[in-house]
Amino acid sequence: MAAIVGALAATTVGLAPTAAADGAQSKQWYLGLMQAEKMWKVTTGKGVKVAVIDSGVNADTSSLKGQVLTDEVPKSVAYGATDDSVGHGTTVAELIAGTGAGGSLKGLAPGAKIIPIHIKLEELKDKAKNQKTPDSTAAIRAAADTDAKIISMSFGTDAPDPNEEAAIKYAASEGKLLIAAVGNEGQKKDGVIGYPAAYPYALGIAAADKTLTASKFSSSGGYVDLAASGQGFPGWCDATFRSYCDNVNGTSPAAAITSGAAALIWSAHPDWTVNQVTRALIDTAGRTWPKNSPSKYGGYGLIRPRLVLANPAYNPGPAHVDPLAKDNGGDLLAKSGSSTATSSSSSSASTPSQAPEKGSTGGTSAAGSSADSSNDSDSTLWITLGAVAAIVVIGGGGVALMRAGRAR
Repeated sequence: MAAIVGALAATTVGLAPTAAADGAQSKQWYLGLMQAEKMWKVTTGKGVKVAVIDSGVNADTSSLKGQVLTDEVPKSVAYGATDDSVGHGTTVAELIAGTGAGGSLKGLAPGAKIIPIHIKLEELKDKAKNQKTPDSTAAIRAAADTDAKIISMSFGTDAPDPNEEAAIKYAASEGKLLIAAVGNEGQKKDGVIGYPAAYPYALGIAAADKTLTASKFSSSGGYVDLAASGQGFPGWCDATFRSYCDNVNGTSPAAAITSGAAALIWSAHPDWTVNQVTRALIDTAGRTWPKNSPSKYGGYGLIRPRLVLANPAYNPGPAHVDPLAKDNGGDLLAKSGSSTATSSSSSSASTPSQAPEKGSTGGTSAAGSSADSSNDSDSTLWITLGAVAAIVVIGGGGVALMRAGRAR
């Protein structure tokens, strides 16, 4: 089973979601930095569905009423879809598509909709329930068969699983944008690769704090593709849903915010393919290093979707060419026409032992073999506390995480 990546471990300072309208949102510091109000004048993410594979999503919070498409959850993975006993999946969903009603959290794409899928997680020890709860492999495949354009995954394990990897490849072939939190193992001496973020065709998202420095807890390596805000704002941390906890941190919220950014871009350009949306995120990311030399801490940089939305002349490039083909080991033939097949390079992750090629560098390595698959151990949710690293403000209302490049 998986674990909640960057589980929303937080300081338990109550913040009532029914408080004044500036309650939770006043602490969502990144909304101002990203100029969310300006982006919402262009689009709110309407027309885009995001599958949230997590601890379940409470559809009855002030922020999510009317936002969760429970009738679109595939029957094969419907068990517990709206049953969230830790608050993690609900927080992720609110950060993506919450309306902000009653002073609650507001999602970066409040016009988008959520398809919730509850998976087996290390934090949820009820084995009787887990017998009915789908694993990550089943969840990813089921999500790929829905109308969701984006699949948000804020969970992970430290060992690759060939079945889960095949599910990721299948979802990519269906034209889905796969966004995954990289994990909160950055302060561990040996470092740990987080799967599914480390698989080819998944965008691995790292976290940054409110001073726009790379979060110290955020895992690093060649599997980091982009970075987003990941700490210092409220979130749910239990099953009562009476009040938010303050100072929620992790790569989970960073992945959620990136999912919201992608939803905004796709809503504004519904005819774009997954390759073009991915390319837009990469091209406009804030960085101080060469684009062809991504950082192991921030990947291609900090997301800045406003630069896409504010530029009607932005060219998203070819629809059928994967912008990360080199990292992914070649283009994947998508039924949706989002990419074309090419011969795989030596970095192709057709087997688990090759997956770390995307995540090579800096002491990070695959922990275990295919025998240690997520079918045998729960995944973890990602959340923790802490931060540090250098940063520099750059043009276009964004920042770049200033770190050394990663080995490729």
